[in-house]
Amino acid sequence: MENQNLQKTLYMKTDLNLLLECLKYQMDCPLSQKEALITIYSICQQNSEASEYFREIGGLRFINDLAKSSVHCIVKEAALFTLGIIIESNVYCQQSLCTSALFEDLILFLINKDSGVNLKRMSVYVILVLVSNNKYGQTYVRETGCIGLLLQLFRTTLSASEMNLSDENTYQCYQLWSSVCSTLCACVNNPQNDNQSICCAVFPYAKEWLESCTEPEIVRPICSFVGLTVANNSTVQKYFVSVGGLDTLAQVLIKLMHDSCMSHSSTKLAVVVTKTLDACIANDSAMGGALAKYHTVSELLNLLSNDTLDTGEKISIILTIGHCTEVCGRAQEYLLKV
Repeated sequence: MENQNLQKTLYMKTDLNLLLECLKYQMDCPLSQKEALITIYSICQQNSEASEYFREIGGLRFINDLAKSSVHCIVKEAALFTLGIIIESNVYCQQSLCTSALFEDLILFLINKDSGVNLKRMSVYVILVLVSNNKYGQTYVRETGCIGLLLQLFRTTLSASEMNLSDENTYQCYQLWSSVCSTLCACVNNPQNDNQSICCAVFPYAKEWLESCTEPEIVRPICSFVGLTVANNSTVQKYFVSVGGLDTLAQVLIKLMHDSCMSHSSTKLAVVVTKTLDACIANDSAMGGALAKYHTVSELLNLLSNDTLDTGEKISIILTIGHCTEVCGRAQEYLLKV
């Protein structure tokens, strides 16, 4: 078994060396370079050893330079995606590429008028893996102004009036917008940081989205973003409440509860909204009192009685009920009656 593993490692190293040489000597053949990049990321994906070796032989730096220097869009996209896969697979690769210079390069991709939607999405993916669980990446994304550009993409990439995901162009824009949401989530979490205060600037836009659309494709990313941005930050929580965000979440919950009589997906989505509600009031239960006018506790009790929920989902609902009733006597009286 040990000899087999050693042989596999030798094959892997040989393949990566050959593929790197192929990239270097195929500069005039973008299709060959793209194929080589696809093979590289298929070897390195979820393979920390392969990713680290590729970094050691200079492959990571070469692909980074290739993404900037190539005039071919298909090569740029494949190079960025390969960078992201390798960074995601190995923490040392993440550390070696996590520089303000790379964030500035990615900003240029995002603001270039010639960049297509897919190239922008690949750029956002690289930002995502650079900031994920990495306080240095989260600092660079803020100090370079990259987070401001992500927030601009959150506001402008997708239109609520054009939410036809069966249209290819709209769906590509949705994929970019969804990637931006995921990246903003990573910017504010693990560890929680000052980016929370910056990201709350788009809360009014998130509120407008929730008011105009209750499709899972929109509600789930927004709830994840809001929930992580307000988590354990009373100042940000209060701002979300001040722009009407808590009221909107309560109204979305009511709508989903009415829909859940017919739809299993609405029930699951109601749990997602419930968790976000809880994140908004967990540090200041006094804000939970504002939910009384929407009979939120009653809605949550109805949701809790749903047989399709798993134990984790029920616990989340119970915790939210607890925070809603902590300072609200009328809600507690209601609970005693039921």
